[in-house]
Amino acid sequence: MQELKIPREIWVMVSAGFIIALGYGLIAPLLPQFIVSFDVSMAAAGLVVSIFSASRLIFAPAAGRLIDRAGTRGVYLTGLLTVAITTGLVSIAQDYWHIVVLRAIAGIGSTMFTVAAMSLIVKLSPPAIRGRCSATYATSFLLGNVIGPLVGASLSFLGFRWPFFIYGVGVALAALVVWVLMPVVDEAEDPRRRLPPMRLQEAWGDTAYRAVLTSNFAQGWINMGVRVAVLPLFAAAIFHNGAEASGIALAVFAAGNAVVLQFSGSWSDQVGRRPLIIAGLVGSAVFVGTLGLAHTVWMLLLLSAFAGASSGLIVPSQQAAIADVVGSKRSGGQVLSTFQMAGDFGQILGPIVIGFLADHYGFEVAFALCAVVAAGGVVAWSFGRDTLQDRKIILQRLRRDYKPRLY
Repeated sequence: MQELKIPREIWVMVSAGFIIALGYGLIAPLLPQFIVSFDVSMAAAGLVVSIFSASRLIFAPAAGRLIDRAGTRGVYLTGLLTVAITTGLVSIAQDYWHIVVLRAIAGIGSTMFTVAAMSLIVKLSPPAIRGRCSATYATSFLLGNVIGPLVGASLSFLGFRWPFFIYGVGVALAALVVWVLMPVVDEAEDPRRRLPPMRLQEAWGDTAYRAVLTSNFAQGWINMGVRVAVLPLFAAAIFHNGAEASGIALAVFAAGNAVVLQFSGSWSDQVGRRPLIIAGLVGSAVFVGTLGLAHTVWMLLLLSAFAGASSGLIVPSQQAAIADVVGSKRSGGQVLSTFQMAGDFGQILGPIVIGFLADHYGFEVAFALCAVVAAGGVVAWSFGRDTLQDRKIILQRLRRDYKPRLY
């Protein structure tokens, strides 16, 4: 039996995703420093970062409805162009509030192309290799986020403003790549082939959907929020070379994540979504939940590497599970946007709660709460159906009941 290949359209999205992540990695380390150069407080600098995430969270439901009505490809391209224009304009901002407004609008564009990208993955991925397609797409973002800061460091002589202009041009280039190389693929753009959207209430009735919302909240809390926002503070408080230690720890996390992503997508297509998600959540509970006990740099790096590997088990299986729930014959804008909101909410709430606990009770207690959050995802998936296994059972039943007609 010939192995299924990843469709060309997915590779187009992978290329665009790499360009987007490369540019984001370019500006992410510079943004707080650029904002402080306007002679504002650290809290004001934090507001710019938060406003982007909050804008993504608030606009996600509208993005889902827009996809169901206007079509996935159009929303994806509009989101990319919105991010390109607003980020490019940051390079000529003359006041702090200009940046606040531009980053809020960029958050709207970001949630548009993120939800649309998930919808396109659902629509374009062959069911038998959904896990592999999701892992390939996730790897493109990971590599971009790893290489981006290295490129940014080499361009430090340009100052703060040019990298934002370069990122804007890069995202516009990604939009051009998608517009030229990806044909019209959305039924919503062709009224003759328009398919009914999956309603949120219908998806909520599926135990797999409720489970994946819970696990994505945990993933956003632990591996997207706390790891990025709290880990550097922990390293600075414990180690005399905290900035260097946290930078290496984040790089080691990415390395562990990248290694596992090469295999976890195929594993998900073979053994099921639920086993890998549960294994990843258990790993996150153990390795992130005990970070507060890391009193040597080597222990920090070891835990970070295994935490990255655990995250690599979760991401492709979650995206494949949500794709299984929606299916390739339905439009799932609202269903997918709610999935994204769960992760964004965890990413926003996690650092706030963990930071409060770290201030009042210490990092040991703070990181231990991450294990509790991960355990909630494990419990949810213990009662959630494995979407891959259910599909396999249906196919086996069809093969058993099928009787060829004899002439």
